[in-house]
Amino acid sequence: MTPRVAVVTGAARGIGAAVVRRLAGEGWRVVAVDICEDIPGLGYSLASKEELLALVREFPDTVREVVADVRDAGALVEAAEIAQREFGGLDAAVAAAAVIAGGRPLWESGDEEWQLQLDIGVSGVANLARAAIPVMLRSAQPRSGRFVALASAAAHRGLWHAAGYNATKHAVVGLIRGLAHDLRGTGITATAVSPGSTRTSLLDASAALYDLADVEEFSRYHLTEQLLRPEEVADVVCFLCGKGASSITGTVVHADGGFTA
Repeated sequence: MTPRVAVVTGAARGIGAAVVRRLAGEGWRVVAVDICEDIPGLGYSLASKEELLALVREFPDTVREVVADVRDAGALVEAAEIAQREFGGLDAAVAAAAVIAGGRPLWESGDEEWQLQLDIGVSGVANLARAAIPVMLRSAQPRSGRFVALASAAAHRGLWHAAGYNATKHAVVGLIRGLAHDLRGTGITATAVSPGSTRTSLLDASAALYDLADVEEFSRYHLTEQLLRPEEVADVVCFLCGKGASSITGTVVHADGGFTA
């Protein structure tokens, strides 16, 4: 059986890395994309190139690293083409790259933090779709292509002092709904996954915005009364990447510990 192939952004750590590990562990070939450098004005550190390379070393024959910024549409086109050239095609694309900023009312926030969240969290998703879907469409029918974007519980509930992040994640859900209609009849689906508070560096950054001493304080918003692990969210994402998820498109799967119940 020919292995399925995926491109994953935000791949060096957190949910993105967990998705790469799960897919590669199941025999997928994966192009793992991450910016691998800090972004001025963001206020916290992003993953390093060493973290991305360490992930690749876990799966030396099945994962290929690409250092790229999701704001660079051309770089994502190249990542999708690498999937085609080196692994023979493209079956799934997972948009997991995102940043968070805020910690104050919208009218006190600056243009830079607003734009960073939209450029990475929304335009980055659209850039991946525009890069990956044309490659998926090269496959003959019947296709089983999958486009999965990471939204958030913040796409469904307002959060205090996080209006920019709310706007970003609501936009991701809207993008996915429209994209699914564009994909009608192609054999390619588009879905979003909305995680709750997950043990990642992004959650650490969120806690810092709110001056919380312990990220565990976020767990009180979950009916499960505990934070999610990246692997739990990755399980849902990877299911949606599979052929068995063919009936799910244009919608959101809530992997949020009951946050939005």
